[in-house]
Amino acid sequence: MQQANRFCRQWVLLSTLLLGLAWPIWAGEQNLSKETIQLGPLIQEALQHNPELVAEQAQVKAMQERVPQSKALDDPEFTVRLWNTPNSLNVTRSNRTIYGLAQQFPFPGTLSQQEHIAEKVMKQAEQRLAGKKREIIAAVKEAYYEWFYAHQAIEIHHQEAKRLKQFFEAATAKFRVGKGTQVDVLKAQVEQSKWFQHLPILEQQKESAQAHLNTILNREPNAPLGLPVVPGGFARVLSLELLQVQALQERPEIREAALVVEQFDSTIKLAKLQTYPHLRVEVQRWQNRNAEDGFGGIVSINLPFAFWTKPKYEAGVREAMAHREVAQFKKRTLENQTRFQIQDLLAQIEAKKNVLNLYKTTVLPQAKLTLRAAIAGYRTDRTDFLDLIEADRALLTYQLELVRTVVDWEQLLAKLERVVGTEL
Repeated sequence: MQQANRFCRQWVLLSTLLLGLAWPIWAGEQNLSKETIQLGPLIQEALQHNPELVAEQAQVKAMQERVPQSKALDDPEFTVRLWNTPNSLNVTRSNRTIYGLAQQFPFPGTLSQQEHIAEKVMKQAEQRLAGKKREIIAAVKEAYYEWFYAHQAIEIHHQEAKRLKQFFEAATAKFRVGKGTQVDVLKAQVEQSKWFQHLPILEQQKESAQAHLNTILNREPNAPLGLPVVPGGFARVLSLELLQVQALQERPEIREAALVVEQFDSTIKLAKLQTYPHLRVEVQRWQNRNAEDGFGGIVSINLPFAFWTKPKYEAGVREAMAHREVAQFKKRTLENQTRFQIQDLLAQIEAKKNVLNLYKTTVLPQAKLTLRAAIAGYRTDRTDFLDLIEADRALLTYQLELVRTVVDWEQLLAKLERVVGTEL
């Protein structure tokens, strides 16, 4: 029996030594970088280097080049006609050679409507670019706060490791003097083992958050990042009515939908202009072999109002009107979805805000007091070790939930800004 007790004490001392050596290793890894990283510069970097954004900028440039093409006339035509060419096909012996230069002129207003349509398409590309910018900004914010959560979770678990080390030392000390039990020491050992098991998972989450943020920034996935800054500004007041009005005016997707409606308004006008004749003018120079040279000309128009061609143009007008109706309903649907998204996000933000206040003012302070009472009670033998562990677990859970609530609040706000189309 004495040998068994001696073995248990030796095993406890060895475990204490090993755990005492393990903790500084993790603590040293925690303090490798003290440089902080601000959210603002990351957003600016993403707006300059994100590949999706660069592609949208190139698309805008491409649409800008369509505007001068749309208002240009068709290419002129140069013709050479040979009359009464001999059988030898010797063109120098033709009785008459006619050189012609022709140009077609569409009905007045046609080119201006084509230009108007091209401008609307270009402005749609600009709004898609603005929407992509808001999307990238929201993505940077969400990834940044996930990076923040990973850091905070690891920091909280390091604090937990310190407490568990203290619990283990306290249980070991009581066991040495015969006031504690070996079960308490084993429970402390199990809790510390759980901590070592959770830490690699947190490190993996940290690496994933780092890779995600670097990907948005167009960096290498494992590029180093500094320590994130604790967010603030939870006291801001958001109005549902004002946000909905602001979103209907500022959201790029709604602006793009409105431009699509305007584009099809011009498309209808252009389709109606196609029902009017277009003018073709040709100026000719005649070279006659056995007579004087001279000039000539041809003026011609097409006949789109002929009974066998008119239905084609009327169908074009109806098609354009149908497209405009589709665009109007899509715009209305987007507006309704925007109102709903704002109301839903505001409700979630308000709920997170209430939970955050509850954790800060009630839950977390009470959990800390409970743990202090459990520690004091365990030292004076008024509470057992299980109460101490349960109080510690509760504090750890509430600390992580508090950070998660802060991160959720910031990410919901980023999504709200994405829907509204501007910073809040």
